[in-house]
Amino acid sequence: MILSISLLTLVEPMCTLKPARHEKRILFFGDSITELGIKPNGYITLLQKQLKPEYPALELIGAGISGHKVPDLLARLQRDVLDRQPTTVVIYIGVNDVWHSVLPGHYGTPRDEYRDGLIRIIRSIKSIGARVILCTPSVIGEKPDGSNPLDPLLEEYAQISRNVAAAENIKLCDLRRAFIDYLKANNPEMLSEGILTYDGVHLSDAGNRFVADRMLEVLESD
Repeated sequence: MILSISLLTLVEPMCTLKPARHEKRILFFGDSITELGIKPNGYITLLQKQLKPEYPALELIGAGISGHKVPDLLARLQRDVLDRQPTTVVIYIGVNDVWHSVLPGHYGTPRDEYRDGLIRIIRSIKSIGARVILCTPSVIGEKPDGSNPLDPLLEEYAQISRNVAAAENIKLCDLRRAFIDYLKANNPEMLSEGILTYDGVHLSDAGNRFVADRMLEVLESD
């Protein structure tokens, strides 16, 4: 589902903005977490509310589809991203590449295919002159001590994303690290969900605010 969100009533700022490059179109490319990001309390909507008064010509676009993995993003890259001529693309992917490896009737993404697909996506976006921000996959379970069943594999894929961002000289939004740091401080009961997600994966209202804040920090960085 590809949607541009309409202008919404200004809410209290999440942080103080500093001067930034004049964006025209920021596109968020990902899976169901991004698809849900255009909901009234979604992270894309929150960013729209925060950025639009400062940048009136700015357009934010959600290009998330439930269940998608890196190969799926690569398959729809031309139609859903390149043809829309964004000035910045935020890629938030990786949860399903790991999670689907253990879901009946699904399949994950092999490590090499994940890495190589990310590189192809990033280089294609760069070729149209757009800035790229890559997010690490966040959580599959909110226990912050590494005891969620897929934590070791998810951390491995997050590290692949970190390595790709460094090698391709693009901005990294390390959501995985930010989530774990927050959960260590705010999940003393070691709950598997209910802190930043409502099911261990998809963002709650608090999680959407948290992600919006982390993305805003990167979007506004030099």
